[in-house]
Amino acid sequence: MKSEQLKELAIKALEELKAVDIVTLDVRELTDVTDYMVIATGTSNRHVKSLADNVSVEAKKQQMPPLSMEGENGAEWMLVDFGDVIVHIMLPATRIFYDLEKLWSEPNDT
Repeated sequence: MKSEQLKELAIKALEELKAVDIVTLDVRELTDVTDYMVIATGTSNRHVKSLADNVSVEAKKQQMPPLSMEGENGAEWMLVDFGDVIVHIMLPATRIFYDLEKLWSEPNDT
């Protein structure tokens, strides 16, 4: 499955369970680690975990299981890693604190 298709699958899985403020970052020009980052907010720890689980389940149905899932214990920030696509699901305060959109969208001025 191409990274664009996997990105769309992840977005659809997040939308199914009412993820908040879904953003996709194309980071192909910034890193070789991944092509896309999908960032979404969950409304509670349980919602964050449910969103991550749904992304994983829907990808497995397409024979594309994640390489890893992280953050299940606290569920303030869960990461679903597909290699070419990395899905970050966070609680609102965690998302504001780490501000991945800014980190991966603006050039480094050092």
